[in-house]
Amino acid sequence: MPRTGGRKIHRFLQEELPEDLQIGRDALFDLLRKHGYLIRNRRRGTKTTDSKHRFRTYPNLIKEFVPDEPNQLWVSDITYLSVGYRSFYYLSLITDAYSRKIVGTHLSESLSTEGPLKALKMAMDTLPEEVGGLIHHSDRGIQYCSTQYVSALQERGIQISMTENGDPLENAIAERVNGILKEEWLNYMTYFGIKDARAKVSEVITLYNTKRKHSSIAMLTPEQAHLKTGGLARCWRNYYKKEAIQKDVYV
Repeated sequence: MPRTGGRKIHRFLQEELPEDLQIGRDALFDLLRKHGYLIRNRRRGTKTTDSKHRFRTYPNLIKEFVPDEPNQLWVSDITYLSVGYRSFYYLSLITDAYSRKIVGTHLSESLSTEGPLKALKMAMDTLPEEVGGLIHHSDRGIQYCSTQYVSALQERGIQISMTENGDPLENAIAERVNGILKEEWLNYMTYFGIKDARAKVSEVITLYNTKRKHSSIAMLTPEQAHLKTGGLARCWRNYYKKEAIQKDVYV
């Protein structure tokens, strides 16, 4: 995980090194800076959301909602991988908002509805037989508003929620997961065709789910958090409420 970030590296070192070799956070950052390991983000992109279409859109159901266990709220989005000059693959992701675990994914060569639908099927296959009250939240892109996608959600009894004004903060967790995957792994890989890209994306998502710790979920991995219920300690403002909150951790 070459771009894990200084704070995560510090936590790993605290867990792995003996007491006489421990290093403070600020000293670690100074050490990384001295050796040129603090890296600036680079930006380049393409548009993945087309919200000007004939399909019905849905209201935002999560403005005051904070999940306190897995499978209460899924957030969905599409991001891209650069594979050449003005050439991209498109990565559809579904993330559990409570645990930050990626539960559905598919990499496509186009922005058709097929990619998000395959990610949705993968996510739904992880659900227990009976699950009630699950909300699926996304932007108002044509893929998520399409008849096929909406029908798949309704057939499983999943509530539909969408952003209302195009503000990225309305789908902040999905945007954050996109950024983690791209800035820590995917932007710095070379892809030799769609098959190779899918294999690399699968490996990255496994690392993300099982190895990467998150400050927003009490420094657990998403797999660990997905086994819990109750509040998880967060270090900054909650995505779904205006007030800053700090919660205790429950098993």
